[in-house]
Amino acid sequence: MLVLGIETTCDETAAAVIERRADGSGRILSNVVRSQTEEHIPFGGVVPEIAARAHVDALDGIIASAMQESGLRFPQLSGVAAAAGPGLIGGVIVGLTTAKAIAMVHKTPLIAVNHLEAHALTPRLTCALAFPYCLFLASGGHTQIVAALGVGEYVRLGTTVDDAMGEAFDKVAKMLSLPYPGGPQVERAALGGDPKRFTFPRPMLGRADANFSLSGLKTAVRNEASRLGTLEPQDVSDLCAGFQAAVLESTSDRLGVGLRLFHEQFGPPRALVAAGGVAANQAIRGALQQVAAKAETTLIIPPPALCTDNGAMIAWAGAERLALDMIDTMEAPPRARWRLDENATAPPGLAHTRAGF
Repeated sequence: MLVLGIETTCDETAAAVIERRADGSGRILSNVVRSQTEEHIPFGGVVPEIAARAHVDALDGIIASAMQESGLRFPQLSGVAAAAGPGLIGGVIVGLTTAKAIAMVHKTPLIAVNHLEAHALTPRLTCALAFPYCLFLASGGHTQIVAALGVGEYVRLGTTVDDAMGEAFDKVAKMLSLPYPGGPQVERAALGGDPKRFTFPRPMLGRADANFSLSGLKTAVRNEASRLGTLEPQDVSDLCAGFQAAVLESTSDRLGVGLRLFHEQFGPPRALVAAGGVAANQAIRGALQQVAAKAETTLIIPPPALCTDNGAMIAWAGAERLALDMIDTMEAPPRARWRLDENATAPPGLAHTRAGF
């Protein structure tokens, strides 16, 4: 089974071709990603209109490169998959429309992929992981703990009630005048900082549910920065170190609860899986390793290139769904918001959270 995957939900234009073998294992034949970071640096964040135009300009060439690297022609494909959401709607439209055109011209099945499901299924591409497993998805737009029970079968155990984790890192970087993208800059600055200099809150610590909250922590960092006035480099490092330490402690606590809820409802997970750009943070990886060890489960984190947005994860999710005859029509809509557990009942405590993603 050979599937082309297209990813355009945010500021990466990506396409890839994967092979899914009869035994369920996978192989990446090509994976081409173009980052738009340079276009968005002057604005300190992603500008949706600029992102959409950049996708229009780049996508045809990216797909051509992915096909050339794979050594395949379009008629050889078993299916064409595109991220149909959630994400910036302009970019989603570009990718999904392009996939529909390719599928229509070459009479190839179309698979409209939920971007979150692509993250959830990526570890099954990189290793022989069976269901069920617990997914921790942390990126600029998402922070969730999800029980992955099967392809298309997910239960949300916890989510953020305000800012996503990557968003909080980026906003802290911006308020401290660190360059964009902010997450790696905060991590780098924290290495030389004193995490105990400032006393920051640990949001949601000790609660029975597995939800996250990062807005109050972000505000506490801003208040300390304002109190200091002119910030010296060491002040910035200490603020970043204190912020990151608070995120680590909160994340460990929330994941501990999430894994307990998983175990109570579905039995022991086969693994704790981390995905999304925040999973590239080495300090967070260390905290996740400790959480997994305490829960007596295995931690699986895909390679960094497959944690951030890419075409291979979309192609793989498409192949997983195609293998189960989960094919979409040309009427498949682009979606700015698309919950991963759309048809599932949320656990108690989540009914009033901001969980549109």
